[in-house]
Amino acid sequence: MDFTQIISKVKELHFNEMRADEAGRFEAVIVKQALGELKRRLEEYFGQPIFPSGQKLTAEIQRSIDSNGGIMPGQTLYYRSQGKEVIFAMLWPWSDGQHITIKIIQE
Repeated sequence: MDFTQIISKVKELHFNEMRADEAGRFEAVIVKQALGELKRRLEEYFGQPIFPSGQKLTAEIQRSIDSNGGIMPGQTLYYRSQGKEVIFAMLWPWSDGQHITIKIIQE
């Protein structure tokens, strides 16, 4: 599975708002009820999230995510690197407890 395939799988879900759908970047807002299915699809591609976890993020990972909004406690990061290609997904829950912004980025 590659970037376009994971995006296709994710796009099968219902989104409240589509923010970006372009080469190397996907961003949308999903409702909390769809979060379980979204995570299942992300984990098929990325495996378990690397944040939060007990491990510290490498400098390479930190640079990639910082240039795309960063990651904070309460948020989730999936990351995959194959050769020079890096793909990651960030889930940012909203303070309303009902919505989550998802970003999937290929570098």
